[in-house]
Amino acid sequence: MSIDRIAGSDIMGDNVKREKTYPKVLVIAGSEPLGSAGVQADIKSITCCGAYAAGSITCIVNEDTTAVKDIYPLPVELVIGQADSFLSDVGACSIKIGMLFTEELIAGVAGLLKKYPGIPAVVDPVMVNATGQRLVELSAIEAYRNELFPLATVITPNAREASLLLGHEITLDSAEKDMEALCAFGCSAIVKSVRPCGRQIDLFMKAGSEGYEIIEKEMIRTPNVNGTGCTFSSSIAAYLARGFTLESAVHKAEEYIDGAIRAGSEYLFGKGFGPVCHNYRFNTEAK
Repeated sequence: MSIDRIAGSDIMGDNVKREKTYPKVLVIAGSEPLGSAGVQADIKSITCCGAYAAGSITCIVNEDTTAVKDIYPLPVELVIGQADSFLSDVGACSIKIGMLFTEELIAGVAGLLKKYPGIPAVVDPVMVNATGQRLVELSAIEAYRNELFPLATVITPNAREASLLLGHEITLDSAEKDMEALCAFGCSAIVKSVRPCGRQIDLFMKAGSEGYEIIEKEMIRTPNVNGTGCTFSSSIAAYLARGFTLESAVHKAEEYIDGAIRAGSEYLFGKGFGPVCHNYRFNTEAK
């Protein structure tokens, strides 16, 4: 049947019983060509963690496995319009926010969160990549602090990004005060990849709580770590969308990213930083 012959009632499925709903995650993030970071990694990890991924693209990044070459921001009106189109029609069970290149875009996303209060928001402040290269305008760092973090459910900076936000290096010696400072914005916080003495350490503190949790894992030595922050934060958003508590979502995401890094370490991919294996739970080895 050609599309012009389908009656409106058939298109809408009026005669089909529709009772199921997806646990939906709206991703607001950048796009890159490798498939290892940004919205590409977000969609893969959300899908592999059992939720439905939708996306609003913030910028187009030109990169290879060795360096970011160019960043082309999309118009703020388009980014917010894409997100609003999804939220106003379909709705979301959680929102994952990734690379926001400019202060103007951060303000626009903050306005969007205010328009749709009550939806858990996972904010991954993408400020540096795996090589340590800065990926945002300097003015955007202050905008994250003042405008976006107070609206977030949880923020997920890595150790380098946390150090930028705090103004000094984060270590286990300063962890309690530093985690309290990050949670002072009103959000929970998890800082990834604090690495003393060859161990892999993440720090987690829930907003309003006393004390923080040290999550320690075996160090996996591999160059295939591009997009780990995107993958981790997206998996938290997926589990929140499925109805898990924040603590459970964080721990399930920790398990997922650990397995993805471990499986991805076995693969060759380019000359620099490769991807994790997002679908390792379902992966079938190529012949």
